[in-house]
Amino acid sequence: MTSSYNTVSRNASQSMALVALFAALMAVLGLIPKIDLPLGVPITIQSLGIMLAGCLLGARRGFAALALFLVAVAAGLPLLAGGRGGLGVFMAPSAGYLVGYALAAGVTGAVMALLPQGTALRTAASAFVASALGGVVFLHAVGIAGLAVLASMPLSKAFMADLLFVPGDLVKCVLCAVIVHTVAKAMPDWPFGGRAR
Repeated sequence: MTSSYNTVSRNASQSMALVALFAALMAVLGLIPKIDLPLGVPITIQSLGIMLAGCLLGARRGFAALALFLVAVAAGLPLLAGGRGGLGVFMAPSAGYLVGYALAAGVTGAVMALLPQGTALRTAASAFVASALGGVVFLHAVGIAGLAVLASMPLSKAFMADLLFVPGDLVKCVLCAVIVHTVAKAMPDWPFGGRAR
C-alpha cells in the first residue's frame, strides 16, 4: 500500500515538474524577438513550444503546461514574444492563437499518442504529423476564428492572412521532429504523446 502511494506521489511530482518546465520553456522562447505583421499577429517561435509540449508530454500534461503559461501571461507577466503580457493581449487580433495554445498542445499530444512509434525515425515522423495537425491546422483554425471575430475580418481574408504563418510553422514542425528524434535516441523509453510504455 505504501509502495503504491509512493509511486503515485512520485508520478504526480514528476508530472508537475514537467508541466512547470514546459511553461518555463515557453517563457524562454518568448525572449526570441518577434516579427510584427500589419494584421496585428506577430511571427514568434513560441508555437514550437506548443508542438514540443504535445509530443513530449502528451495531451493532458501538454494542455496543463500551456494553460499554466497562459495564466501567467493573463496575470501580467511579460512572457509573450516582445515582452507582452496582461489581459489586454487576449483582446488583440492575435488572441485566437493565444487561446488556442493550450488546446493545440492537447490536440498535438492526443494525435502523437495514436501514431506509430518504436524507432527514433518513426517517432520523429509521427511528431512531424502530430505537430502539423495540432500546432498548425488546429491552432491556425482557432487563430483564423479569432481574426474574424476580434479584427472584424471576413473569414476568407483571415484565412489568406493566416497563410503567411504556414511556411514558418512547417519549419517548426521539422524542428520539433528533429528534437523528438534526438530524445528518442537518447531516451527510447520516453512516453511520447503521454503513451504508457
